[in-house]
Amino acid sequence: MATVESSSHHVYVGSDAVVKIIDAADHSRLDREIALAPHLPAGLTAPLLGSGRHRLGTRDVRYACYGRVPGAAPGMGMPGVDRATARSWAEEAVQRLDLLHKWTPSSDIEQLLREPLDHGGFTGRAAFSADVENLAALDREGFVPRRLLDGLTAIAERAPLHARAVVPVHADCHWDNWLVQDQRVTALLDFEWARFGEPADDWFFLARFSGPHMESVLDVIARATGTSTETLRAECEVREASHLVADLRFGLEHPSAHGQMAADRLRALEELIVGRYWWRGGGSSPTPCP
Repeated sequence: MATVESSSHHVYVGSDAVVKIIDAADHSRLDREIALAPHLPAGLTAPLLGSGRHRLGTRDVRYACYGRVPGAAPGMGMPGVDRATARSWAEEAVQRLDLLHKWTPSSDIEQLLREPLDHGGFTGRAAFSADVENLAALDREGFVPRRLLDGLTAIAERAPLHARAVVPVHADCHWDNWLVQDQRVTALLDFEWARFGEPADDWFFLARFSGPHMESVLDVIARATGTSTETLRAECEVREASHLVADLRFGLEHPSAHGQMAADRLRALEELIVGRYWWRGGGSSPTPCP
């Protein structure tokens, strides 16, 4: 089997199967995915063939084996993908996510999806404002420039009071987690962060990581959902800000292990605040951030 790069697992791909392995003492999100897999809407993801724990030397590992689905991941930013293909994939991805959002899980699976999960996403204005304040207090050496903290405060001030938890969401559906073949989407993978949330929790990932095709993907989502692009831009902006704040806090708390991640997130925050990422393509934008 061939090894596939992964930031959180050991992943091996064969002609008919894919195996994910993680130290059992690490996070329990693979357990979540394993429990969900047999119950998800038919055809949405790769079929689970088997799972369990195995003693490997002095350690216990958790593994999951999935059937190999045809296709390959487009990758973050859809490198080398033309506009028509990106739009076609986005249309199919929106349809598959709509299938997930309309899914009614059984009571025990609903309970699993409602279990607390530190997903780093937007949960409401008060919580987000508190996270920004905590980031500023943690950043004693001024790693995050004041203008960016002020920009985050401005986003928090216009954020919705509350985030709803009303539909099942994938919550990590960037383009590394999709499989495509020719003009068709074949599967959505990695349901470790799945939970109850709002559809916008998924629309953010789909649009933000589509590289030069962000505007086209936003348009696809707007047309499919009957949502204005201005509303989508605002929903995506606050969600990106929430994820960046969570990651920056984690990076500052663990500088030796995650310093590079913090630097990457700082560049993304600059693009979000100063570059006004979600508004530079048009639309009726909010008041510019400092």
